[in-house]
Amino acid sequence: MSTETLTKWGIDASHSEITFKVKHLVISTVTGKFGEFDASIESENEDFEDAKITFEASIDSIDTGNEDRDNHLKSDDFFNASEYPKMTFESTSFKKVGDGEYKLNGNLSIRGNSKPIELDVEYGGTVVDPYGQTKAGFDVTGKINRKEYGLKWSAVTEAGSVVVSDEVKLNLNVQFVKS
Repeated sequence: MSTETLTKWGIDASHSEITFKVKHLVISTVTGKFGEFDASIESENEDFEDAKITFEASIDSIDTGNEDRDNHLKSDDFFNASEYPKMTFESTSFKKVGDGEYKLNGNLSIRGNSKPIELDVEYGGTVVDPYGQTKAGFDVTGKINRKEYGLKWSAVTEAGSVVVSDEVKLNLNVQFVKS
């Protein structure tokens, strides 16, 4: 007898942040974020183990605090936002590995290239806010190699330093609302 109850959670965008960091000229780090994104969780367990997680971000909403750089990132040198307007993620597994710690595996698709990725997740807890809404918080971190996703643009300074590193650090601080 199956008494499965699927709980659906939607992203609370006003209390979430999707950021990335890339080394610039090896000595400094550029931080960027996506302003428009959506995500959902479907879970049968209160501890979220084996939850199904999906995420997407609008490439056009990229913001690094520099309009010229943002436009370059949206161009064919990097994301090619006109042809590939969204970056998407779909989970394949969500496993508890410690107290409030999880490994999230799934497929990340950028620019038509889909690759498996493993992310570290820290579960911040679940609370009921003053308005009676149940919310859950997570910190998600990971690293990707941008060139594996077709973000191939590269340049080297006169001194031989790489302008943009291949490694991109991902950091998602996200809050979900129980539907």
